[in-house]
Amino acid sequence: MLTVHHLSKSYELQTLFENVSFSLNPGERVGLVGVNGCGKTTLLRILASDETASSGTVSRDPRLRIGYLPQGFTPEQNTTLGEVIGAAAGEARALEDELAAAALVLTQNPQDAACQAAYDDLLRRIQAAESGRTAEVLAGLGLDAIDPDQLVSTLSGGQQTRLSLGLVLLSEPQLLLLDEPTNHLDIAMLEWLEEWLNGYPGAALVVSHDRTFLDRTVSRILDMDARYHSLREYAGNYSDYVEQRQAEIDQQWAEYKDQQVEIRRMKQDIARAKAQAADTERKASSIRIGGPDYKMKGFKSYQQGIAKKVAKKAKSREKKLERYIESDERVEKPQNEWQMKLEFSQPEHQSRVVLRTEGLSVGYAADKPLLCDLTLELRARRRVVLTGPNGSGKTTLLRTISGEIPPLAGEVHLGSSVRLGYLTQDQSGLDMNKTPVETLQDYFTNETDVRRFLSYYLFTGDEPLKPNALLSFGQRTRLMLALLVAQGCNCLLLDEPVNHLDIPSRSQFEQALNQFEGAVLAVVHDRYFIERFAEEVWWVEGQGIRRELSTDLR
Repeated sequence: MLTVHHLSKSYELQTLFENVSFSLNPGERVGLVGVNGCGKTTLLRILASDETASSGTVSRDPRLRIGYLPQGFTPEQNTTLGEVIGAAAGEARALEDELAAAALVLTQNPQDAACQAAYDDLLRRIQAAESGRTAEVLAGLGLDAIDPDQLVSTLSGGQQTRLSLGLVLLSEPQLLLLDEPTNHLDIAMLEWLEEWLNGYPGAALVVSHDRTFLDRTVSRILDMDARYHSLREYAGNYSDYVEQRQAEIDQQWAEYKDQQVEIRRMKQDIARAKAQAADTERKASSIRIGGPDYKMKGFKSYQQGIAKKVAKKAKSREKKLERYIESDERVEKPQNEWQMKLEFSQPEHQSRVVLRTEGLSVGYAADKPLLCDLTLELRARRRVVLTGPNGSGKTTLLRTISGEIPPLAGEVHLGSSVRLGYLTQDQSGLDMNKTPVETLQDYFTNETDVRRFLSYYLFTGDEPLKPNALLSFGQRTRLMLALLVAQGCNCLLLDEPVNHLDIPSRSQFEQALNQFEGAVLAVVHDRYFIERFAEEVWWVEGQGIRRELSTDLR
């Protein structure tokens, strides 16, 4: 279906990947993983013909229908939802007129492949329009309740992202290129998309940081390595990949340790040979010859000859060691993945009950509350995940608890020793005109300490001195986390904290939270994160919240 041959992409000062080769077969679903910035999006853009490679080729049938979902979606200002969907899916009656015209053209040009492809595409779109598939896709993505006359430009960011995904699915492509399709999908939508993909007859290449999604949809993983600018293939889903990758690392460690033992042995042999040569030369030099003592002269010459042979042997072994160290057989020391190093300071003292709500109603209009009559309690050191449908009021509840907006009714009580830290979804707590160094300078004695602290969060080079406005979303998330740590918070409100983090950083983030002894209330849709982190889950259902202990989730 599609084959990539020795593909490379470089910019003036950066190489993303080199000599990449792989194939995508009909019906196959493949996951593409790697740290942020390693070139995953660029590779998809090359496959979609939106960007050119530095070298190498992409071979595919020119008639192959490709559906590409980019990370960004820019809607036309004056286009309605109904118009956009109609253009993608088509309306059966209008398409039938186009089909008749296409059939006439095909009759006149029966050998024209382009005419045949246009006719087949119209026939496919008519079948999809008549099957009710459009309604199914819109419902699955939570777009069915939106007024078709609403301008697309007025939709929320999450709705626009889901619409762009829906438009790709409705186009009935033979090959899907999906760049983080799980962004802004709640759990119900994620499960719908998984089911849809598993029934999809075409091929799909998916970039995703959602580990559960990859586990449930793909049968092969392509891993892009940022250090070596390479790509490797692994059979199976994400969990299979992790197991195989760990086995490779373990094997590399074993081979590296054996290599170090051999190198030490060779160096010791060289040192002994050099010492023997020096000692023999020293003894030979100490021989005093008086008169024509030919025996002593011969013995001294003999000793000097031995010293030269031993020295030559040592030199030969040194060259052999150099060749070994520089050869392809040399095993490099395994390196840890480039991950976030988070070290949360531990709270000195916490109230038994960190926060409590009594009869709390939240929203933006008294007559239209999003959540009503909530009586909830978050205890010290408790790890709670808040999840539910998009738009149900999760973020609004966090904003109310943090004091950003007032409650419509009821009260929020915080413990006397609680120091609240709130990580917003849009990073609104950051001053975009400041740099990371300026953001944290009040919590450290000098700039050197600030930059050392920021290095734990992967800020290197000149990044600590860039304005926050120029940072990526992932960098801003890391900076927000650093700020909460520096402030010494003992209760964290986290709104989609892993949204813009790659898989290695998500894993490290989870490890950090597991060591944090404060209370955490996190809005999360990442099921992998929920399963491993949450002691309790608060499910938004209707206008209420149902509490469920982690033992009930298994």
